[in-house]
Order: sequence, then C-alpha cells, then structure tokens
Amino acid sequence: HVQLVESGGGLVKPGGSLRLSCAASGYITSRYCIGWFRQAPGKEREGVAAIDSDARTRYADSVKGRFTISQDNAKNTLYLQMNSLKPEDTGMYYCAAVRSRCPLRWSGSSGYAYWGRGTQVTVS
Repeated sequence: HVQLVESGGGLVKPGGSLRLSCAASGYITSRYCIGWFRQAPGKEREGVAAIDSDARTRYADSVKGRFTISQDNAKNTLYLQMNSLKPEDTGMYYCAAVRSRCPLRWSGSSGYAYWGRGTQVTVS
C-alpha cells in the first residue's frame, strides 16, 4: 500500500507561482508512475503532469511551459512547480500513483491505484 499526502496549495493572483508537494510512503516499488491531477467544480478530473521511475515526464498541453514536475527520490517526494498561473488553473490538485509503468493514457485517472486527499489551488 502507498500513502500520498499533498501540500502547498493556496490562493495566488494570476501570474503568480506555487509549488505543490506530495509526500509518498509505504511500499514503493522500483518501477512506478506518479503524477498530478486536478478537478475544478463541475468538471471532470484531468491529468496535469506525470513522471515515472525513469524520470520521463508528461504534461497536459494546457500547462506545458508553465508547470514542471519533479521528484526527490531521497525524500520520496513529488513536486509540481506552477508558474504563470491562470484562473483556469483553479481546482483541487491530487497526487496519484501506480506501481507500474505509466498507463498508455497517462492522464486518465482510472490508471492510478493510489490517491492523496488533495490540496486546493485558487488563482484569483
């Protein structure tokens, strides 16, 4: 089992920056995929970015060039650096993981077995 705990959300003005963190604990395999999803009120949950155990990254088109996903393996922590934030980036941000390669459709939430409780990001 894997536990994920997000932090770092908050209220920020358009154009501002935030860094989200996701602390992972439990049985973490050598091969895994971990990422960030977000969900705005009334909308479906969508994949924002993902990174695998080979450090390959994937991004949604809407955040490319603005967001950066990274990981600190020594700390078992995932990060999401968010720059040039827009009001449409508002939502609950979740950390999700699976103990295997990233799903072929990495941005689909059904491919991930473990989820955190989320951290709220509001851009206004």
